[in-house]
Amino acid sequence: MSKTSDGEASRIEDLEVMVSHQNRTIEELSEELARAFRMIDRLQHLTQAVSERLGAVEDVTLPKPEATKPPHY
Repeated sequence: MSKTSDGEASRIEDLEVMVSHQNRTIEELSEELARAFRMIDRLQHLTQAVSERLGAVEDVTLPKPEATKPPHY
């Protein structure tokens, strides 16, 4: 009975170690995913700001088309 009990204890210990490593990996992946989402959010805000600034520059620098009737009218 001692041999079976030692084998079972060893298997249980191995499983506990494996679960512990998996929990740590899941926590690390969760933190990395949260970091990536924060970076995506930041980049979206920066892209929006650059787009607005570019639009403002285009409004100032590009000539507006004149509202004239074509010659055949």
